[in-house]
Amino acid sequence: MIMMSDDGPVAIVTFENPPMGFMNMEMVKELDRIVAAYEADDNVRAIVFTGGLPNVFIRHYDVGEIVQAGELVRQSGRSTDDIAEAARAETDIARLFDRVDRMGKPTIAAINGMCMGGGFEFALCCDIRIAAPGPYTIGLPETNVGIFPGAGGTQRLPRAVGEARALEMILRGRVVSPEEAAQLGMVHWVETHDLLQAAINVGKDMARKAPAALAAAKRLVKGATDRPLADGLAEERAAFMRLLVEDDDAMARMQAFLDGDGEIA
Repeated sequence: MIMMSDDGPVAIVTFENPPMGFMNMEMVKELDRIVAAYEADDNVRAIVFTGGLPNVFIRHYDVGEIVQAGELVRQSGRSTDDIAEAARAETDIARLFDRVDRMGKPTIAAINGMCMGGGFEFALCCDIRIAAPGPYTIGLPETNVGIFPGAGGTQRLPRAVGEARALEMILRGRVVSPEEAAQLGMVHWVETHDLLQAAINVGKDMARKAPAALAAAKRLVKGATDRPLADGLAEERAAFMRLLVEDDDAMARMQAFLDGDGEIA
């Protein structure tokens, strides 16, 4: 279901869930274990996620499984408030998506085919999204089948494209081509050459940076919209000073630059 490989410091995670390439709970749990292991492995400095089936990244979450889950909770005898509060605390898919979103290592989605619903919600957790050209669609079509994005789409898509655009796309259940996704900011760019190699190259570029600096920068940027500017600036200053005090790598890299042995760009 999930294949793993590496190219130097870059781990490559390939989704293979034939025949349709759906995400399901078995895949979620397996992926959570894989991501947790990479998170703890100091030899892994960046992670690339891509699809292993032709023209599919992750098609979407298995709708049949969602229906089954709905029937189970309806038959459980628990109150709606109790069920909702349990979901508010955490779900398996939320734990995985939050782990990818918050982990200190850079993550890159190499979108090489169909990427909708839960598949695109997963891609939105990644720091960089690169898409291959092709006749496939990207987006959140959940309202077309009576639900709405429930694995982060209503929260992460507005952060990527703005509230107005996210509302239009989610309420209409509109999906778009890779090229339009790039124009809207849903993906960073469309890679017309070797998509996977381009993603690996981005990962290797990030792997050359000081890991503590990248982790702190990622945490600060991703938290910037969740608090007042003054609080974010204060946290940034504190994290910067903490890095100077605690991270020998940062000090060594800056000294190398001053000595003429390094480059700032």
